[in-house]
Amino acid sequence: MLYRILRHVLFKLDPEHAHELIFQQLHFIGGTFLEALIHQSFPACPVTCMGLQFKNPVGLAAGLDKNAECIDVFSAMGFGFVEVGTVTPRAQAGNEKPRIFRLVEAEGIINRMGFNNFGVNYLIENIKKSRFKGVLGINIGKNKDTVVEQGKEDYLICMEKVYAHASYIVVNISSPNTPGLRALQYGEALEDLLASIKAKQKKLEQYHLKYVPVAVKIAPDLSEQELIQIADSLVRYNIDGVIATNTTLDRSLVSGLKYSTEPGGLSGRPLQSRSTAVIKILAQELKGALPIIGVGGIDSLTAAREKIVAGATLVQIYSGFIYKGPNLIKDIVTHL
Repeated sequence: MLYRILRHVLFKLDPEHAHELIFQQLHFIGGTFLEALIHQSFPACPVTCMGLQFKNPVGLAAGLDKNAECIDVFSAMGFGFVEVGTVTPRAQAGNEKPRIFRLVEAEGIINRMGFNNFGVNYLIENIKKSRFKGVLGINIGKNKDTVVEQGKEDYLICMEKVYAHASYIVVNISSPNTPGLRALQYGEALEDLLASIKAKQKKLEQYHLKYVPVAVKIAPDLSEQELIQIADSLVRYNIDGVIATNTTLDRSLVSGLKYSTEPGGLSGRPLQSRSTAVIKILAQELKGALPIIGVGGIDSLTAAREKIVAGATLVQIYSGFIYKGPNLIKDIVTHL
């Protein structure tokens, strides 16, 4: 009830302004007695995935806390794990504003943020200040002005810097908002990237004396044949997990709605069925060789169950969290 009132107020503001306002408040209450206002307690629902122990299978998807500024507060809300980023080697402003649009009738969001973040060093400093002891994923990407042919180097730079601070690392090659990025999902470009990532992971494991799993985040706009090829590559290169999916360019379910023609990636309920379909195809091809983390349109217990039945071990929420609030975490975990 309280969140519905808050949402009513926030949805009268520009989406990015509302986001900044909320983060200011969350940052303010973090570590104070006011944190009790957003704290949620419910029985643990432990899950093992990628060799890690998660207190429950519901995580915060990347994109909301790009700079790792509110990890402790999101943990207090009851998330089983938190994924921060996408972070790039150098700070960048992202695309021009406005760049976030609510499709309220469809409970969807279109964004073309463009990996806006303060850079990997800033993110690491925030993690060091955090009290968080749970599972932390760090989502890495390339800078916009790095040509795709040299994009691999950006991932390796980020990987080397975040390795000591991450529970797992996510290689984001599926955002539609960085020119050319999705080309890394195909053919020789994908093979070269995966080979380099695994070689770097091995070196970092020896240096830090700990193994940090690496997952790859893919797009929902891939054909069945392309998904089969990606699954084959992930298995051959011993990638530790796959996150399905990022946002979609498809507008078929929101046609005619206000903002539906805005460029960018669409998330929320309109993505729900497609992301589940991708998970089913991956599960059939992977046959348990590596776990799937399901994300895309999870706005209810039923939607979370659909992802798990389709083959996901863990789920992540973002747009559903914006529309439904922290109670969504509790609803899913306590009845899953």
